[in-house]
Amino acid sequence: MSVIKPFEAYVYNPKEFPDFSRVVCPPYDVISPEQEAVLQKRSPYNFIHVMLAKADAKETEDTKRYEQAGATLKEWIKDEILVQDKKPCIYYIKQEYKILGQRFSRMGFLAAMKIEDEKAKIHPHEKTHAGAKEDRFRLWNALQAACSPIFVCFADRQKKVENIFLRKVAPTKPFMDVIDDDGTRNQVWRLEDPVLIQDVVDTFNNQNLFIADGHHRYEVSRRYREMMLERTPNPTGDEPWNYVMTYFTNVDSKDLLIFPIHRIVKNFPQDIGFLENLFRIDAIKNKQELVLLLARAGQNEHAFGLYTKKGIQLLRLKNKSQINEYIKEGSKDYRSLDSLILKAFVFDKLGIKSEEITYCNKNLDECFSFIDNGEADAAFILNPVRIDQLRAIALNGEKMPPKSTYFYPKALSGIALYKL
Repeated sequence: MSVIKPFEAYVYNPKEFPDFSRVVCPPYDVISPEQEAVLQKRSPYNFIHVMLAKADAKETEDTKRYEQAGATLKEWIKDEILVQDKKPCIYYIKQEYKILGQRFSRMGFLAAMKIEDEKAKIHPHEKTHAGAKEDRFRLWNALQAACSPIFVCFADRQKKVENIFLRKVAPTKPFMDVIDDDGTRNQVWRLEDPVLIQDVVDTFNNQNLFIADGHHRYEVSRRYREMMLERTPNPTGDEPWNYVMTYFTNVDSKDLLIFPIHRIVKNFPQDIGFLENLFRIDAIKNKQELVLLLARAGQNEHAFGLYTKKGIQLLRLKNKSQINEYIKEGSKDYRSLDSLILKAFVFDKLGIKSEEITYCNKNLDECFSFIDNGEADAAFILNPVRIDQLRAIALNGEKMPPKSTYFYPKALSGIALYKL
């Protein structure tokens, strides 16, 4: 049985929505409360009304919210707000965006991925939280659908999947063309040709696949499948719930970006003299210099930016051999994670717990604003995890701590809905 297959997605009815920008939204787990309020008001048909349905204040949040989402989805399908495609498709997605003045263009596609057992070649890399998994499981039960894809990297060194897109798909008009709130242009096409779809499917034979984002959703898909297997006599193995909607992109693409997730510490000592025993500390003039020097230092050593009321400093670990003294668990690849080194060498020594840390993946202005506004004492700026680190750790069967990677850009929610 194939690892992936096309599916008949539910999509927004183009007759009702000539402007898809009003109805799509980011994945649920990156939406701030402020952005949530904006999206709720943007349109009564914005996908957030299904994905993050608001509970009636008079009802209990835990029960009403999921019921409301399920009722909304049924109504949208009945009223043809969402309509199902007539043929199984693969949905190509091209995302064009700019970072620090440099232009990027990432190609990927949506398909249904077979949910396998623990011995499969689908490798997660990040630990998950029970609360988030329970939330998504209850939502999927209410919807009987998956509303956001997981994000998986695959290998396509011969660019077979990309060439199909360039030759057969890109010259045609996309059915969706949206510039999202981050300024990323998202274009979406259907691939319906069974022969070309089979060429894409064949690319996945005997591949290691790496979950980049959506670890909670993947574990929820496994739990949902187990529940349905118990309820289904003589399952064929090809039921929709045996698969999970997945966004795939090439792991070797230069346009696959991983952003760092920085650490904001509310209470941090003013005297940082103790750090001098562990790090070389250099004063930095400004944020631009920090970005350059931090990236340069990160090529050969473990380095961090530190911003406090006293200014900007670059911290470079003096002695790599101390890593094994401070971090006992995991492989060499795992122990080389900057987030773990920062925790072991700084936070653990000061007794700073994870719940006392705020995580920030936006630009440095936002990180620095916590300090400038007096909301926190220190901002630690990290380099991003490299894709080779992620691959090595995942193949070791290990999982990074939460908040280790931020893949950018995300696949929009509302492009397609996968009924279970």
